[in-house]
Amino acid sequence: MNSDRRLPLFGLLGSALLVTLVLHLLFVPRYLPGDVLLTVLTLGAGWVTYTLVFYALGRVGAAPQRQEFPNMRFADIGIAVLLVSLLVLLAFDAVGVPLEGLVGIYALPAFGIYVGLALIGWSIGRRTEAINQIAQ
Repeated sequence: MNSDRRLPLFGLLGSALLVTLVLHLLFVPRYLPGDVLLTVLTLGAGWVTYTLVFYALGRVGAAPQRQEFPNMRFADIGIAVLLVSLLVLLAFDAVGVPLEGLVGIYALPAFGIYVGLALIGWSIGRRTEAINQIAQ
């Protein structure tokens, strides 16, 4: 990757990381116990920026000249982990497991959501960089 394309990727990486940290550390704790709508909107925006962080990492760290065309297997695994984690969270909610008293039970599916999003973003970033190398 040439240096004129690397600078905007580092800008994307830095800004997405900053927005992700601000959303997750400042706004989610403020909205989580009471306001469900703002919590969902804030988490959704945080998930998008978190995925963008790993997209930029996948683009910056890709080395398409040393490998075959990258497959999307990690993205498939990420989608599967994301969906299973969301289903487990919905099952906890359907059964009536309270969030306030048992935060530890919700930690594993929440961790799975972030792992899934990271795999999706990283895989798409690698694939995009390989396509850009082929197009040049």
